[in-house]
Amino acid sequence: MKQHPTSTSSDEQTSRAGGCSGRRKRREKMLEASEIRLLMLHFLAQNAAHGYELIKSVEELSKGEYSPSPGIIYPNLTLLEEMEAIQVVDAQAARKAYRLTAAGEAQLADNRETVASLITRLSTLAIVVNNRSIPAVEQAIHGLKVALNQRLAQEDISEAALQTLIRALHDAADKITHS
Repeated sequence: MKQHPTSTSSDEQTSRAGGCSGRRKRREKMLEASEIRLLMLHFLAQNAAHGYELIKSVEELSKGEYSPSPGIIYPNLTLLEEMEAIQVVDAQAARKAYRLTAAGEAQLADNRETVASLITRLSTLAIVVNNRSIPAVEQAIHGLKVALNQRLAQEDISEAALQTLIRALHDAADKITHS
């Protein structure tokens, strides 16, 4: 493929895009599939449930700020069933409800700390959203995004300028963390 004379090489684009080949990044995933499975086991340890109820349980835990899609929940139910961590309550029912098995209980017990961390992370989402919606915080975040995007939109940013920008972002993160 012929490159435009002013375009950067694909290696340079890849390194600057963090290995994304210059493509736009998708929004960060809220949870990994393994984390979703642990949450599903957690909820199934409380009651037998079908997929929709598990989606609603996660949504309720996050106070409506996160709702896993059926495309995440149902394949993981199948996987957990194949792993013999869960089993169908009534195979003849219109909606498959699942319950935890001894293997699922063991997996949940082995990952107790991770589950506790996931529950904390999801239950604090509403607090984050509320604090982000404070007008002064919204304005500060917007200002940072605009400044960063304007600077990164410049075609010939020197390596020194990039390093200065990266240091400034790390410094800001450290100050926020320790505020």
